Amino acid sequence: MHTLLFLSSLFLLGSSCQNAGSTKSVTEDTLAHQQPKTDTIKPVPVPKPYSTIEFVKKEVLNAAGGTKSVIFNQSGSKLYAMNLEGMSVYEFDQASRKISREFKFTPTRGMGWDYNKSRPISSFQEKPVEACFSHGDEILWVSLHNAEGIVPIWVNDYSKNNGTGNAEQKTKPVKVLYPGSAKIDSFRVPLIETGKTPKVIARTADSKFLLVSNWHSRTTSVLELNKDQYPYGKVISDIPVSAIPRGIAVDDKNNKSYIAIMGGSSLNVVDNNTWKSESIMNVWSSPRHVVMDTSGHLFVSYNSLGTIACIDAASGKQLFTAQTHAQPRTIVLSKNFQFIFVTCYSSDYVDVYKINADNFEKVASLPCGGHPVGVDIYENDEKLEAWVCSYASGSISIYNFRKSFK
Repeated sequence: MHTLLFLSSLFLLGSSCQNAGSTKSVTEDTLAHQQPKTDTIKPVPVPKPYSTIEFVKKEVLNAAGGTKSVIFNQSGSKLYAMNLEGMSVYEFDQASRKISREFKFTPTRGMGWDYNKSRPISSFQEKPVEACFSHGDEILWVSLHNAEGIVPIWVNDYSKNNGTGNAEQKTKPVKVLYPGSAKIDSFRVPLIETGKTPKVIARTADSKFLLVSNWHSRTTSVLELNKDQYPYGKVISDIPVSAIPRGIAVDDKNNKSYIAIMGGSSLNVVDNNTWKSESIMNVWSSPRHVVMDTSGHLFVSYNSLGTIACIDAASGKQLFTAQTHAQPRTIVLSKNFQFIFVTCYSSDYVDVYKINADNFEKVASLPCGGHPVGVDIYENDEKLEAWVCSYASGSISIYNFRKSFK
């Protein structure tokens, strides 16, 4: 019991952007022999240990067109939804289930991509895809699909969004709307150019570095962050990869990052000291998302194969797999790392598995219309909620689970 609570506490000290695929590993040996990176987010109370979950009910909330991803702040009080087609970010209050703020981008013309016909199309630049918090939940980093870059949004101190810097620094105007109120705030956020079609964003635990996978550039950009100096981040490295990259998992204990090469059959292993490719880990075809637990295991969703896998990061050995419904996309781990949630896009399901020592044990397969794509987890001592966004319907489904402490 004491060991589990100790490890859970360390997780909270080392966690970062879970929807970006980054959960941290810290062990007692690490603490004894080296200085681990310190997370910039204050720890929150650790839920008491549990061994099983039972589905109770589903709720559905209205979001906006083309909701692409969701991410909770560290306390779980607020959820942020990236509305790609709606060109906005919704802030939901977890307790009330209501939208508290909308960060609305001003659309400007740009070139997008038709994924069905594999060709460029006329579109708008300001389409949010994925996001990541840094610096104690002060800055929300958002990738803009057709703007070839990402933007930092200070979600509470708006004055820092209107920073002063190089006159050549590109910016994007944002309005903050408050449902039920005539109040409107506005500011301009800096656009930090990374590459063509930026997707997943992940950070190191100390908020010193940020990684961005650039789909059409076939690179992963590394940014050095400084919250005290506008524009708060600068690109220091562009890591070339063999094909389309997407998911990213950061291992702060071993100073490595793992980039899922969705356009191929590998994970690109990066040395976080040099920010260069260290090796290639051969896996199955079309790895889309990747997350990591505290024991050195990587979990991967194989989009075209309808499969999830557990991989030993040190050896690259695939330990076990499970079939899912069609097109598994985003995956997320529960706070105790014993359960994995999988959004299955074209089949309209959310699959839930318990992670055993040598297998995935299915807990539930839950219908989720509108093509589910993003998911994040809220937990307290009694319950677990999986908040799932559906791209086609512009909705968020909340799957409520009761915890068992047997």
